[in-house]
Amino acid sequence: MPIIVNLDVMMAKRKISLGELAERIDLTPANLSILKTGKAKAVRFSTLEAICKELDCQPGDILEYRPEESTV
Repeated sequence: MPIIVNLDVMMAKRKISLGELAERIDLTPANLSILKTGKAKAVRFSTLEAICKELDCQPGDILEYRPEESTV
């Protein structure tokens, strides 16, 4: 998938665990884990806003677009 989730990188930079972040943004650790591993199909803006607010970052720090390489 061309959308890369760098949540684990930002969490490491801010020295915060998945459980602690999940509690602070009122999300279950399981749902945050799905997002962190890039398995989520969508993310609500309210969730993205809460993550950015808590980690003091921009959405672009968490989400990245990398085009897929074509195999011709």
